[in-house]
Amino acid sequence: MTFDKKLLEILACPVCKGKLEYDADKNELVSKAVNLAYPVLDGIPVLIESEARQLSLEEKEK
Repeated sequence: MTFDKKLLEILACPVCKGKLEYDADKNELVSKAVNLAYPVLDGIPVLIESEARQLSLEEKEK
């Protein structure tokens, strides 16, 4: 699935208000500033801190 790039330009991390990057392999929006990955379910980003997962050490280094 491709994520809408226009939507990605206006979305921000709810924790730090920073830029999000789309990870197509995991279908997540990633905030490297706070090391969180938000799921995208049925094309809808779930930008709720409690629904995000912490990035692993390997993912942080990418």
